[in-house]
Amino acid sequence: MTPPTSRRTLLGALLTGGALAAAPGLPRSEHRPGPAHRPAKHGARRTGTLFLGTYTSTTPGGTGIGVASYDAANGSLTSRTVVTGVENPSYLALHPTGSTLYAVDEQDNGGVTAVSLAEDGTFRVLGTQPTGGAGPCHLSVHPGGQWLLSANYTSGSVAVYPLAADGSVGERTDLVAHTTPAPGPGQDGPHAHQIVTAPDGGHILAVDLGNDTVYTYRLDEDHGTLEQLSYAALRPGAGPRHLTFHPDGRHAYLACELDNTVVVCGYDPDTGTLTPGTPQSTGTGEGTSYPAQFLVTGDGRFAYLANRGHNSLTRYAVENGGATLRLLDAVPVGGDFPRHTAFSPDGALLFAANQRSGTVTAFRVDRDTGALSPSGTPFPAPAAVCVLPL
Repeated sequence: MTPPTSRRTLLGALLTGGALAAAPGLPRSEHRPGPAHRPAKHGARRTGTLFLGTYTSTTPGGTGIGVASYDAANGSLTSRTVVTGVENPSYLALHPTGSTLYAVDEQDNGGVTAVSLAEDGTFRVLGTQPTGGAGPCHLSVHPGGQWLLSANYTSGSVAVYPLAADGSVGERTDLVAHTTPAPGPGQDGPHAHQIVTAPDGGHILAVDLGNDTVYTYRLDEDHGTLEQLSYAALRPGAGPRHLTFHPDGRHAYLACELDNTVVVCGYDPDTGTLTPGTPQSTGTGEGTSYPAQFLVTGDGRFAYLANRGHNSLTRYAVENGGATLRLLDAVPVGGDFPRHTAFSPDGALLFAANQRSGTVTAFRVDRDTGALSPSGTPFPAPAAVCVLPL
């Protein structure tokens, strides 16, 4: 769900030095980052870069896209700088080349902004394009690197944009509204919350919380348009929010925000058809804990669910080739309202952006058991809602 939004402003110059006043965050990419953002080697203590997403329209709030360094051994964070001027950069995505960062401008007049990540470690704003809707809350880059996809939460629509060779965003090529099926109980309309490319590369899936539906599209890579192929309906009132694929590409896991459940789905890579299974427990007890998002380990053995109301991370064992989630435990996240989580590139660390406490917390991931161990101290990041470790 989105916070109050305000008028979009142009992305300003990069600030250097000082404390990290904003915590903008990015979704993790499987592709290697550019040289200026890779961990240090050869005897020096290994460090990585963490981009942080924030809400700038709340009080207290962030001031833009935060950039921090983290110790790859223990996850401790150090402020580097903030990219200011973009309103509510609540979700981030990385280009497959690692050379460009993309942020939503989550406000009434929604936008998507591109930021170049230069070889010398500096940042340059490449421009903003309107999304054609209100409250964009998610975006992703198609694996080919030529198209950007975004989801307008408030408007219940998804959009497509071309990407230039320098990473900049061109004018929108498609805008699709979710009009069928009808909104779920208590909903005022569709609310698109995520748009991602399936592992097969040939299908685009859009999760709509308001319609209790996941849509499957085919992207025309010549023209940048979406053709709807099918949709999967969840039970009324489920409020599906985020979908994460198992590495096998034949199973996916849905976090359902409103009925406090998770759903294991079968997926057919040939047709793009998603088949939801039976809802199951988040491990957080009675009531609604607003589950936010799944992570799945690279070896496909464990899955983790961020629970905002319960302030916890649920650990599941993944069994039967990805078809089953077995609840193991739920551990405190060490902050309030974990909005987004991400693994470090090597999978050894898990970072959580805790919106209400304005912190980022880190955990060591045991490769054998999947157990999470808190590491370091909470890092101050006002209105942190997304993390992207490189």
